[in-house]
Amino acid sequence: MGKKICWALIVITVAINVVMLQWTIESYLGHEFENVFQYTMIAVITSIAAIIFFIQWRRFEYSEDN
Repeated sequence: MGKKICWALIVITVAINVVMLQWTIESYLGHEFENVFQYTMIAVITSIAAIIFFIQWRRFEYSEDN
């Protein structure tokens, strides 16, 4: 997995996270409480994935092999 793939995955996971935040707020304000937990968990998982991809990118970027 290269640096560009890591950045693409970071952007995709952050975009999914933003959409899940929007859907969570709409579900909460629309009194659809059964969806709030589901959307929140998806947002948490994508946040963790984005952090993992960032750490992986940082390893590629600052490795001694450049």
